[in-house]
Amino acid sequence: MRMNALFSQLVMLGSSGMLLSALIVLWRKSVPSYISAYRWQAWLLAAVTATVAYFAGDRQLFAVAAALVALKGFAIPALLRTMQQRFGAQPQIKPYVNTETSLCVAGLLVMFAYVLARPWMAVTHLPTREGLPLAMALLFVSLFIIVSRRKAITQVIGFLMLENAIALLAVVGTYGVPLLVEVGVFLDALMGFLVMQIFVYHIHETFDTIDVEQLKHLRH
Repeated sequence: MRMNALFSQLVMLGSSGMLLSALIVLWRKSVPSYISAYRWQAWLLAAVTATVAYFAGDRQLFAVAAALVALKGFAIPALLRTMQQRFGAQPQIKPYVNTETSLCVAGLLVMFAYVLARPWMAVTHLPTREGLPLAMALLFVSLFIIVSRRKAITQVIGFLMLENAIALLAVVGTYGVPLLVEVGVFLDALMGFLVMQIFVYHIHETFDTIDVEQLKHLRH
């Protein structure tokens, strides 16, 4: 019982940290802060996966955790930093929703996630069930980042955090996922990131900015 309680607390702590990193994107206003938040989120996801691997006795999940650290903890943040350095100093772009309102909306999304996850938690006895509402909250907040921000690179980070939320939901909702499935998700996320990277570069080359609002001018 004590081990299960400790396991549940560790999963909840890691999931809470991942949600907090997404809230940092809504709070801060600099791209380097967004990249750091994503990197910490990736490390926390790897930590949660490794924790599940240890308590579930699933060695394959250790390989998944190592892949998470390599791809999301180091490779993708490095690519994001390269993008940020290539664009250089960009003028401040106001988001569609200001910081104060964004945090209020995020709070409402977290409460909605808890209400939505309550029936699911009632029918499952997995020791990871405490992480379910946090994973769903992260999913909703990541979607909100995508639709409420105007910088293309911020939307890319929102997309990557959304993929992290789906991965966390899979880990805590199924007590781990098969290695083959996780590899497929990695490849999908990587391909999506590369496509969005090309998209951001084209916006910058065409309009000399990474403000997606400029795409409206293509209609004229």
